[in-house]
Amino acid sequence: MKTRTEHDLIGYKEVPADAYYGIQTLRAVENFDICGVKLSAYPNFIKGLAMVKWAAAKANNDLGLLTDELTTAICKSCEEIIEGNYHEHFPVDMIQGGAGTSTNMNANEVIANRALEILGYQKGEYEHCHPNNHINLSQSTNDAYPTAIKIALIFMNETLVEGLKSMITAFRAKGEEFKDVLKMGRTQLQDAVPMTLGQEFEAWAVTLEEEIERLNQNSKLFLEVNMGATAIGTGINSEPGYSDKCVARLNEITNLPIVLAGNLIEATPDTGSYVMYSSAVKRLAVKLSKICNDLRLLSSGPRCGLNEINLPKMQPGSSIMPGKVNPVIPEVVNQIAYKVIGNDLTVTFAAEAGQLELNVMEPVLVRAIFESMEMLVNGMATLKERCIEGITANVEHCKEMVLNSIGIVTAVNPTLGYEASSRIAKRALAENRSVYDLILEEGLLSKEKLDEILSPERMIKPQKFVEA
Repeated sequence: MKTRTEHDLIGYKEVPADAYYGIQTLRAVENFDICGVKLSAYPNFIKGLAMVKWAAAKANNDLGLLTDELTTAICKSCEEIIEGNYHEHFPVDMIQGGAGTSTNMNANEVIANRALEILGYQKGEYEHCHPNNHINLSQSTNDAYPTAIKIALIFMNETLVEGLKSMITAFRAKGEEFKDVLKMGRTQLQDAVPMTLGQEFEAWAVTLEEEIERLNQNSKLFLEVNMGATAIGTGINSEPGYSDKCVARLNEITNLPIVLAGNLIEATPDTGSYVMYSSAVKRLAVKLSKICNDLRLLSSGPRCGLNEINLPKMQPGSSIMPGKVNPVIPEVVNQIAYKVIGNDLTVTFAAEAGQLELNVMEPVLVRAIFESMEMLVNGMATLKERCIEGITANVEHCKEMVLNSIGIVTAVNPTLGYEASSRIAKRALAENRSVYDLILEEGLLSKEKLDEILSPERMIKPQKFVEA
């Protein structure tokens, strides 16, 4: 394998000749074989890094710190990366020591080496375009890295919300399809009062719809950045006016209303926006898991469970029990939720671990949020396409359970009173008979009155009382 020799503070190393990354990236690859998930797994993150470097180059050029020729090459290199090129040259593990320095240098080296090619030089000829002196000019990891993260999270939130909207639409469609399917509602796993299956599905759609606002609201926290803060927020090694120019250029490149933090020393170690957003992601996961629990309960059986709905059959459910089919799609979404909940705890610990003027735990924090979002996007698409859209209702079974339920006595309670209704319920349980038959047997209501009270349309929404 052909190599080129590069050097850094530690010494010299041989870098693959065709690699756009350099010696510091190579050291990071050797040092951090941790989770096996590379920067290249998250295209939006790499794009965010390129956008930050592009904006910085433009701002430095505005201030006369970079020549037009060098700026053009750097910006062209960044533009190509944003378009999806050279992502395979970002091999650094997402979890790393050094507060993200390896990630920042990976970006600096790839952008520098591609810019060198554009300028007509060879990779590694850094005297013409240097990763630190030119690509990292007026920056440090401590402002470039978190700014790139925030840009990536804003773009990833858009994808997450679109996936959520699509799933909500599927639940709502089932709500309409099942609007006339009468069934028993349950509280504490006990018979409660009748409702329709459509109402149940619509309620799931509504509860998930609430999460769109939560996610979007919390993602707006990422619009505040600390570009120009350099090492700790004092702005050392950046010229007056750089921060404002850099943020203005970042707005042009990202088409986002990004603003500079009011106090850069406060903003540099602050990870509060990640904590807030991660909590919103967790809240979505908790709701999804609850819904999947409900789907598994409602489809339990088919002979010895609730059996109100049928989930699409995805695969054989047992290596020993013929005919068994399991609710594998809701099960996998449950597991995604558990991982998201755990990741949120990781974010909490990592945010708390910040010391003085920097939080060095951002890599694991970011990895946790990225993973949660990716798993939820994939999980929601799977739930929608391989479960929700194919659900069918066991209409007659649902209706039969309503008629045989003790719970329908609640519907006659306003007419008969609590004492009489309790007595009927107790008899029905003791004698294994229906509430309907016992009311008629005791002559408490005429059949016409009872049928009026127990009509489906009366039992699923508020109605005026019927006189006995």
